[in-house]
Amino acid sequence: MDERTPRRSGPARRTALAAGLGATVLSALPGVASAAPAVTGGRAGAAPTPGPAGAGLGTTADWFANPPRSVRPKFRWWWPDGLVDPDEIAREIDQIADAGFGGMEIAAVHHSVKDKSLLDTEHHGWGSRPWRDGVEAALSRAARRGVTIDLTLGPSWPVAVPGVTPDDDVAAQELAYGRLALAAGAPYEGPVPAAVHGPESGVTRQTLVAVQAARVDPANSTRKETGLDLDSVRDLTALVTDGVLSWTAPGDGDWVLISYWQRGSAQQPESGPHTSPAAYVVDHFSAAGTGAVTDFWDRTILTSSLRRLLRAAGGAFFEDSVELETDGLTWTSGLPEAFEQHTGRPLLPYLPALVLDKSNQVFAFEAQLTRQIRHDFWETVSGLFNRHHLGALRDWAHSLGMRLRSQPYGLQTDAIASAALLDIPEGESLGFKNLDDYRCLAGGRDMAGHTILSCEAGAYNGTAYSTTWDRFLRTMGGAYAAGVNQTVLHGFSYATAPQVAWPGFAAFSPYNGTAGYGESWGPRQPTWKHVPDIADYLGRVHRVLQSGTARADVAIFRQTGYTATGIGASWFTATGIPLGWSHQFLSGPLLDLPAATVRRGRLAPEGPAYKALFVEGDFFYGSTPTLSVDDARRILALARAGLPVVLLGAFDQGLTPGVPTDGETTELRDVLGRLLALSNVALVSDKAAVGDALSRLGVTADARYATPSTLLNAHRATAEADFYYFCNGKHAETVKPPVAAIDHEVTLRRTGSGSSVPYLLDPWSGEAVRLAQYTRDGDDFTVRITLQPGESTIIALGRTGLFGDRHGSLPGVVETDADQALFTPAGLAVRVSAPGTFTTRLDRGRPVSTTVRSVPAVVTPTRWRLDVDDWRPGSSATRTEHVSVPVALDALLPWSAIPELADSAGIGRYRTTVDLPSDWTSGHGARLELGQVGDTCRVSVNGRRLPPVSRLHPVVDLAPGLLHRGANVIEVEVATPLINRLRVAQPTVFGGTARQDHGLVGPVRLVPYAQTRLS
Repeated sequence: MDERTPRRSGPARRTALAAGLGATVLSALPGVASAAPAVTGGRAGAAPTPGPAGAGLGTTADWFANPPRSVRPKFRWWWPDGLVDPDEIAREIDQIADAGFGGMEIAAVHHSVKDKSLLDTEHHGWGSRPWRDGVEAALSRAARRGVTIDLTLGPSWPVAVPGVTPDDDVAAQELAYGRLALAAGAPYEGPVPAAVHGPESGVTRQTLVAVQAARVDPANSTRKETGLDLDSVRDLTALVTDGVLSWTAPGDGDWVLISYWQRGSAQQPESGPHTSPAAYVVDHFSAAGTGAVTDFWDRTILTSSLRRLLRAAGGAFFEDSVELETDGLTWTSGLPEAFEQHTGRPLLPYLPALVLDKSNQVFAFEAQLTRQIRHDFWETVSGLFNRHHLGALRDWAHSLGMRLRSQPYGLQTDAIASAALLDIPEGESLGFKNLDDYRCLAGGRDMAGHTILSCEAGAYNGTAYSTTWDRFLRTMGGAYAAGVNQTVLHGFSYATAPQVAWPGFAAFSPYNGTAGYGESWGPRQPTWKHVPDIADYLGRVHRVLQSGTARADVAIFRQTGYTATGIGASWFTATGIPLGWSHQFLSGPLLDLPAATVRRGRLAPEGPAYKALFVEGDFFYGSTPTLSVDDARRILALARAGLPVVLLGAFDQGLTPGVPTDGETTELRDVLGRLLALSNVALVSDKAAVGDALSRLGVTADARYATPSTLLNAHRATAEADFYYFCNGKHAETVKPPVAAIDHEVTLRRTGSGSSVPYLLDPWSGEAVRLAQYTRDGDDFTVRITLQPGESTIIALGRTGLFGDRHGSLPGVVETDADQALFTPAGLAVRVSAPGTFTTRLDRGRPVSTTVRSVPAVVTPTRWRLDVDDWRPGSSATRTEHVSVPVALDALLPWSAIPELADSAGIGRYRTTVDLPSDWTSGHGARLELGQVGDTCRVSVNGRRLPPVSRLHPVVDLAPGLLHRGANVIEVEVATPLINRLRVAQPTVFGGTARQDHGLVGPVRLVPYAQTRLS
């Protein structure tokens, strides 16, 4: 039965929003024809959507150990506009490619350059001939190196076009307001009230949209808003003659005159100028505004050679977060018409409840009505943004063989729906409050059938040249658990610019005279020598998290699809995640996508396969229990198809999120009544009851923890395996107390068919090994997870023979009192760190006894030889002087506590000799525990370099055969950030930063073990 019946004269809200998503989202889904040009070979036509990275795991270990360029991390590559040299560009691409990265995003950013005249924007601005030559050089070199180049849509951000003026119709618009108080019965004859804030420089014209009068209603006033009576609002625009208004207030209370002026906002891209003529931000809500962007590219930038190179090495066009700045209300000329089409009622009477004064609301009607008006308005804006801006840009990008990557937030728009529209939605570690902000974008991505959720990663305030890789990895570990699977590092700066100091041009530093945002990674940093280890780690994490399809236990319905807010989900964020639950957020438009079907109790069964839908009050509007009639009908249809639904709050008395038409509230409650009557639907009034409601409905998580913990997880499913990524992290970096080490059992569900065994995938070493110890109950596997704070690991459940596994039908271990059971090339073995007799029970019930007669004692090296390559300013901004500093150490200390190294930065090589006893045998190995080490390190034993060391748990396995009786040489190479040197080299900029404790601090311990094969 069709639950959709006409209910208003204008188009339904859902119809308008679906139009905003457009055919481009639908075309990305199976079985839906594309409106974009077809792929006709190579990179021609529409941008190809890459297949799942996990397609065809094969039987070799190489799939995980050596991820391809397409899944490797990228850099945000900051240029000083067009003041670049093609040869230097080629060198920098080689540097990035050689370090194991997969691409770069060219961005014109130079906040650190205060005297912009040094950049010669007239001849070397963004979009100039030298800039285009630089882009061609980058694309040409990238094609040869097998990496990709992304391009920002304009100079810096927001998107702007050179030559557009603030008075142009295509420029960003604002609605400014003026006000004048009138007493009861008071006459007024005079000019229309001027805007409370004057226009920005460059704005020479403004248009009067309307002038109104409204009676003040103190009952509707708030601490910041003047209360008004909606029924009293009257339009006085027709009474204006030559700018003069003549009107007398009625005698029934105080009144206010309100004027509305449309004008350009005159916003320019950040830290400009970048071009000559200057660029101004475009209207993001009209076809004309976006057309100005694409027309400029088509006419001015995209030469025939550039178009060819984009198809060879281009990746995506990129748009940063939508930071439109105005003292008034963001506006576009088509808003009144769009609002009426969307809601069936005119916008003008509602304007008092919408105008803003420096982001603050000014007037209000009755509280519930005001919330509904504002919801309708921003829902209209969201549709315009998605349709005219993101949708149009994506279609244009596809015509060039490119994709569109964007951060679709910054406004009060439905970012969840925007994420479904985009080829690649992107979040950011700096601006996102917590992991639920990523989960909002992940919901849009997965419901639309896309693969990638990107992240602008590693921007920290005031940490230039002091950011450590362990901080970066702690930040990103949780983001990957929330759905992120592409990392765009912030960032890599072009080598130089006029009048910069050592170690070269840095886009954000100095920033207002002090250390700025983010890092300028690259060969200028000592840690760059070890960065290939980081790139490999990230690439392997991406490889897994771009495989197959994302799975999440529960879909959280959002009436308002904002992100970058830090607003989570009741019960799930605080209670469910520590138990193993996973969730994503959906907004109304996603329920109309082709994927929004139910099969066997799963929503979007070919995608995230949600087991339940959770609906609660709208956090952004007073937690009111709201649903549109369209959304309620769609949820009813999903529930009737077998999807479990849990509602939290008074949804038996639900309200519409927007202003209701006559009878619409009654209609909504009728639909909700039918929904609540279903046996697979639960209504709870207390968030503490959500877990029990899920249990009653038979809904369980794919990952279940034996004890609540800080363990975070992400689940990806392929035809061959289920991948579970784990991180011992926290919901937000600012949350206290700090994360502690965890050690507990986790039960994981295999969602595929056929016989399976568990594998442990180490993203640092690239090894994928079959787990020896686990228990199984049907499709559930129980394993033990032990992780230090911030540390990550990956478990795969799949058939035998994956990742080069050669252990076939060998039994697993159910229980052992040894320290560890493991598979080795020789078969099943146990490790112990103390002598004794140990019993191991195999999964076929047979106990095996093992006796170990001796294990050598723990060794703590004390004497070390340290040779430091100390990095100092050289003869120019891009040259570094290297000074050798030898130090003999009787105890490990941070460099800051060693007089010769207190202000040093660079690479230190530690060397010690360990004597092992005569009873050391081929069955002995050891754990090398490094303790505190900063920043990056590599380890060699007896001249053999070992696999990369985890930055978050620096313990190295020295497997049997690496050590021998007698003298063994251990070498630890440590690389540091530059900050301690910069504190003295540039004290005016970096002197306020505290000296950091770098180097190998320890304690370093060699912990022997005995490894014995089970017979």
